[in-house]
Amino acid sequence: MSSNTYLLDEFANQFVSSLRAPVLHHPRERGLAAETVSFTAIDGVPLEGWFIPAANSDKLVIANHPMGFSRSGLPTHREPWHSLWEASGNGAEVDFVADYAILHEAGFNVLAYDLRNHGLSGAAHGGILGSGWFEARDVLGSLRYVQERSDTRDMAVGLFSRCLGANSTFAAMVQQPAAFGDVRALVAPQPVTTSVILARQLELAGVSRDHLDALDERIVLRTGLSLADRDTRDWACHVTVPTLLYQVRDDVLTEPHDVQTMFDNIPVADKTLRWVDDSTARWDGYLEFQRRPEPMLAWFHDHLG
Repeated sequence: MSSNTYLLDEFANQFVSSLRAPVLHHPRERGLAAETVSFTAIDGVPLEGWFIPAANSDKLVIANHPMGFSRSGLPTHREPWHSLWEASGNGAEVDFVADYAILHEAGFNVLAYDLRNHGLSGAAHGGILGSGWFEARDVLGSLRYVQERSDTRDMAVGLFSRCLGANSTFAAMVQQPAAFGDVRALVAPQPVTTSVILARQLELAGVSRDHLDALDERIVLRTGLSLADRDTRDWACHVTVPTLLYQVRDDVLTEPHDVQTMFDNIPVADKTLRWVDDSTARWDGYLEFQRRPEPMLAWFHDHLG
């Protein structure tokens, strides 16, 4: 077997048997009271999460995490995750509980949960990752869940959907646009088109992007979904709520035109695209909210106010 064949198989296998990140941190580490909750996606997959209440607040942010992460983040400072990501400059830990503390301090209730095949949530589709197409059912389940709770059903809802979480949110708007009638705002850090990030990952592994078609064929044989079926740029055409996107401009794992195209395709007037500069590390986009939360908090306050 050639080295290229081995690498293409390994990349394709990630869409069937990806490594789950643990729920390593808890809101109590930040002094937050959190209710452990479970609910189901719209197709019945069990989902696990936290509800973090904010006293006297009628504003709720639902947090959706990136691919390979859990609701608590990714321990990229530890093995085996460090070896997987350090070469691309993403060897630092990402702790999302810090995000929830910032949102709570700003007066927002928070629902954070693990997407299917991630964290402590249920397995589905034999472990297949859908780049957002299957995971959209989890986003829709979270919206249904907050409508079913007596203490959240009347709250103003915003979505904080990162990477795979953003892709899933866009796909959910394709599948059930009516479910977003009461959603007032979306903050979407670093959505990504699967073909774009895979082409960059191939190059970083020393494989020409000319092999992308061969990789696509392997992914279809394992998952039934092609790269064309996973095109987030097309899904962005169905976004219906005020949306703030942000992205590391020189992210070594993707290309600026990808998020720019998504932004251009979003058919609402109330939208903003912010670039994170002076970095090539994708993780800096995930940590941006902890470092400079003001624009994102202002977006939520203005639209959920």
